[in-house]
Amino acid sequence: MFDLRFLERRPLIVGLEIGTSKVCAMVGEINAEGALTIIGIGQSPSRGVRKAEVVEPNLAEEDVRAALAEAEHSADVEIRSVYLGVSGGHVLGFNNRGVQPIVSRDRDITEEDVNDVIRNAKAINIPAEHYVVHAIRQHFSVDDQEEVRDPVGMLGSRLEVEMHVIHGRTNRFQNAIRLVKGMHLDVEDIVFNGLASSLAVLAADQKELGTLVIDLGAGSTEYLVYSRGVVKHTGVIAVGGDHVSQDIALGLKLPQGRAEKLKFDHGDAIFDETARGASFTPHNELGLPERPINIEHLRCVMSLRLQETFEIIREEVEEAGLMNHLRGGVFICGGGARIPRILELAERVFELPAFLGHARGISGLASTLDQPEFATAIGLVKFGAGQKRKKKAERGALQRFANWAPARFFANLV
Repeated sequence: MFDLRFLERRPLIVGLEIGTSKVCAMVGEINAEGALTIIGIGQSPSRGVRKAEVVEPNLAEEDVRAALAEAEHSADVEIRSVYLGVSGGHVLGFNNRGVQPIVSRDRDITEEDVNDVIRNAKAINIPAEHYVVHAIRQHFSVDDQEEVRDPVGMLGSRLEVEMHVIHGRTNRFQNAIRLVKGMHLDVEDIVFNGLASSLAVLAADQKELGTLVIDLGAGSTEYLVYSRGVVKHTGVIAVGGDHVSQDIALGLKLPQGRAEKLKFDHGDAIFDETARGASFTPHNELGLPERPINIEHLRCVMSLRLQETFEIIREEVEEAGLMNHLRGGVFICGGGARIPRILELAERVFELPAFLGHARGISGLASTLDQPEFATAIGLVKFGAGQKRKKKAERGALQRFANWAPARFFANLV
């Protein structure tokens, strides 16, 4: 019998994050009302990825296949295309301005003028080996009037636009893109992981107030600043949770896997007097005691590395002149958000309220939406949903024009 589920299925959006510690494939579905629901997830431990970049494609491909297969089974769908998250220390962001004189006789700003000034802002001088991932519109200016959201229909002689541009090395993006395409999947778009995370965890009022989002991943830390509803600053630090584990392993002379487990079970983002002289004796798989672990040293090592990471971010946000714009506080997501007292450390370093970042404005698998480590994958789905809604609106506008144009054309002939 013919399966009617395939006729009922709404447009699918799949976000794929190829991270340093895990590969995550998130499946979303847009219903008839345009609402987005998460309907499936697939995960796999990640190999062949270092500092958020693919370095061993064969290993990485195996893990991507495993995550996608689990996501297909979870959502009962066939995945044919993905929105792919990208990151790495080579990814950079900066603000750029485009200028366009208004040459029409009546000085009336048109949609064409807006498109021209945006093109001017995108014509940026970046290294030839770099690719622009995002050119995000901020605000327009008309003559001396700043902070204009939509200038079409206004009068003026000079139109300007400010944009935030995110770019990185083309060949490093291509490593992940080729891996996915080699599996006979389409890459609908690539998306900066930091932007994806912010789309998942922030509501519109938090973007307006001014908020810093920090995604503490295993191999890198992405951060992004919103102010007055738009992206003002982005950055990547090629240091993440794995580096904290490496510090613990070196400092306490432990295997990397044991250090990773200690980080969450007995670690702390803040070193205080309660840890002085403290220790505990772990047991091996046979239940036999091993050598004691010094809690004081464990927490001291962790605190120093995490504090340094936050201080680097604060320094860069201060240099951008945005610390006083962060009335919405700091949101922490990624696997590192699970480190005990990480929010308290963030509040101390940034002198702002800090919150755990979890998905907002989306329905579906509750256990998935509440987890800070899934923020990037969920954000990739939200980005894709926004793109599909935009394309649908553009198709609708074209159809309305096609229906309207003949009547208007023939009326003009009378």
